[in-house]
Amino acid sequence: MSNRSIISTENAPAAIGTYSQAVRVGNTVYLSGQIPLDPATMEMVTDSFEAQAVRVFENLKAVAEAAGGSLGDFAKVTILLSDLEYFAQVNEVMARYFSEPYPARAAYAVKALPKDADIEVEAIMVLKD
Repeated sequence: MSNRSIISTENAPAAIGTYSQAVRVGNTVYLSGQIPLDPATMEMVTDSFEAQAVRVFENLKAVAEAAGGSLGDFAKVTILLSDLEYFAQVNEVMARYFSEPYPARAAYAVKALPKDADIEVEAIMVLKD
């Protein structure tokens, strides 16, 4: 694919597997799932669920900016949670980062996430022409 490019930034955690932080194809950017890793230390944020969620959205924001966009360009967000008890807190934290019109979203509880994180978020972003 000639119109495919890899997005990478030191302001978000380095990829720790066989994936890229994000891939841009045309005007669409596919952002890999982010867990609450501090990009400076590559250590997990474990203070609270809120702190984990904030770290995840800060990581996504950094990748979005590296791709030439912002959270406001997100078309779809997928949220994976260790427990649906965190659903209300996710909404509260998302309200700090997104304004209307909100992106489409799905949220799931899953059995486990990498490094025992309580949250992972991936996104699809569409950049303006």
